[in-house]
Amino acid sequence: MSKVGRKPIDIGSVQVEVKDNAVHYKGSNASGVYELPALLKAEVADKSLALVLADGDMVNKDNKMVLGLHRARLANAIQGAHKKFEKVLKINGLGFKVVKKSDKELHFSLGFSHKIDHTLPAGIDFEIDKTGQLLTMRSADKEKLGLECSKIRFLREPEPYKGTGIQYLNETILRKVGKAK
Repeated sequence: MSKVGRKPIDIGSVQVEVKDNAVHYKGSNASGVYELPALLKAEVADKSLALVLADGDMVNKDNKMVLGLHRARLANAIQGAHKKFEKVLKINGLGFKVVKKSDKELHFSLGFSHKIDHTLPAGIDFEIDKTGQLLTMRSADKEKLGLECSKIRFLREPEPYKGTGIQYLNETILRKVGKAK
């Protein structure tokens, strides 16, 4: 069995119900249905959910990969239903900042000749500090949150000489030395 796939998923205060190959979950932040492939089946046992291979399937490398993938995605969905995921983006540079334009609209000043508007999809909340240098984003969907953060980071990636640009708060940028005389 896969090392990731054989770990049980702690469901905590999230309500989980298994119907055939569909796992229905409902928490304080989100609810939804996760469809499992026919290769897998889910079993609920006192505050934990376990994924196992369906009857008659052999344990091989491909089946282990599928088991680990779906276990991780289902665990993220259940964890997001209980507590939202959070990522913090740090904006470095003279005059670089972000301003809230509306409930789902951000306005970036990143040293270009124009301002950049970015619209966030539904399900993502954000918070900007008073300097406009820290952007905190929260969502129950980990995949959607990571995708939006990478799109925002791509607007002005951190450069290694001056260190300006948009980076994750816990990210380390390797600085390069400029030309020497």
